[in-house]
Amino acid sequence: MSIGQSAVTGWPWVTLALAVVLVGVHAVLALAGPVDVDVLVRWGAKAGPLVVEAGQPWRLVTANFLHRDWPHLGLNLLVLVAAGVALERVCRRRDYAALLVTAGLITMAGSLGWSGAVSVGASGLVYACVGALLVLSRRYRGRLAKSRWMSGESALPTVLVFLWMGWTSVGVDNAGHLGGLLTGLLVGAFLEPRALSRGLVRPVGLVVVAGVVAALVVGERSGWRLERDDTFGVSVLLPEGWRGEEDGQGRRSFSNGLPGLGRATFSAEVIEVGEPGDGAVQARHFQEETLVPGAPGPEGRTLKVAGPVPTRVGGRDARRVRAELEGPGGDTYLMAFFVPRGEWVYRLVFTWPAAYPAYEAVVDRMVAELRFGEPALLREARARALLVPGAPGPLRVLGGELRRWGQAEAAVAPLTDAVRLAPSHVETRVELARALFETGRVDEGCHAAAEARVYGPSDTGALEAGVRCELARGDVARALERLEEARRLDPRDARLRAAEVSLRAVLESPARP
Repeated sequence: MSIGQSAVTGWPWVTLALAVVLVGVHAVLALAGPVDVDVLVRWGAKAGPLVVEAGQPWRLVTANFLHRDWPHLGLNLLVLVAAGVALERVCRRRDYAALLVTAGLITMAGSLGWSGAVSVGASGLVYACVGALLVLSRRYRGRLAKSRWMSGESALPTVLVFLWMGWTSVGVDNAGHLGGLLTGLLVGAFLEPRALSRGLVRPVGLVVVAGVVAALVVGERSGWRLERDDTFGVSVLLPEGWRGEEDGQGRRSFSNGLPGLGRATFSAEVIEVGEPGDGAVQARHFQEETLVPGAPGPEGRTLKVAGPVPTRVGGRDARRVRAELEGPGGDTYLMAFFVPRGEWVYRLVFTWPAAYPAYEAVVDRMVAELRFGEPALLREARARALLVPGAPGPLRVLGGELRRWGQAEAAVAPLTDAVRLAPSHVETRVELARALFETGRVDEGCHAAAEARVYGPSDTGALEAGVRCELARGDVARALERLEEARRLDPRDARLRAAEVSLRAVLESPARP
């Protein structure tokens, strides 16, 4: 029997079995309801974040058996059956099966290396079969006369048409297509007709090489990067594949890119509170406004809430709130931290899918690597004070920024120098008084407040400093008198009005002796 004759004998069981599996898998999905992105992810689509962050590299195999819709499946089956049957009749089944496994791994690994987006389909297998048959038929052109379906010049237009369709269409995984084609071309250089092929070294070697390549790609995509926000001096370590998103509310937001099932996010926001605190007020507000049990929220309907509880983040005291939410992509865990820093509170919110427990370790690492550096405004104020030494203006700005960012002790020295250089500047004296109060130096703070009143008897800031003096001494009634005096000078000041309401509430409280 000649090589050409042996190439057309026997049933193409591998190709037929693969076709039946592809049709069966999609039929099961279609019968269960619409096949959307969440369904494909749940059944094993290639989703970069789940492969490299949730520890699911098996998706590089299962993604080859899933399809978006019947036309997608039908087009792949049309070419796969034609090219696969021809190739299976030419080669040994074990070599052909090794080609399919190799192509599936390399295709999805190439897709992962290019993008972490969700990808499915047997297109890579199709391109691999076409590429391998093209090379094999050209190498043994004289011996495979009866296997001309895709040999020689007839295969090239088919490949070019399919590639052109991919590059000109939206949502097509061209990296996977090219990966499959290159795999087929390379493997085709090692394939031989079944009459000439012997042993298991070739098929086993192909699968091993494909596994190594896939592992290298997964490892390369598993890196982390440091994301910094110089404006507010915060940095966080993020998985390499995470990208920034615009939320329209001034937050810095990042996500793993998945639209529904498997989605994980991180958002950072800095809230100006006006007074040093411990973050508990903002934590309770977030819990009461955003995480109302049973009510829908931005991330889904709230199921459970725990907290706020004291904790530490980035070496700073903080408050933590945990919640379990029911979102469109399934149950989601939420963890929010409220980290005070002077007159600001950082609100850091993490969410991750409950369906993928490995993501908790990813979030834990992000939390552990959070760092708080010097904000841009403070750094610029420090630079200006160094560039113009002895000038009261830059010293006043530096002292004010130091105090606002929670460094009241360091703020005292530049503010004292600024007062000495410009003794009539009331705002500087008010800032100095506040810095002294915040460091616990009450007598010195009251003296600075009194001096501010001397230079600015009608200045509401100086009057407010006097209020702080009385509060620091524990005399709430006297503080209210000072505050009423300030209110008479500026009755439209909403901040003073709110402070007056709060002080009256304290005085009228039945718990007060």
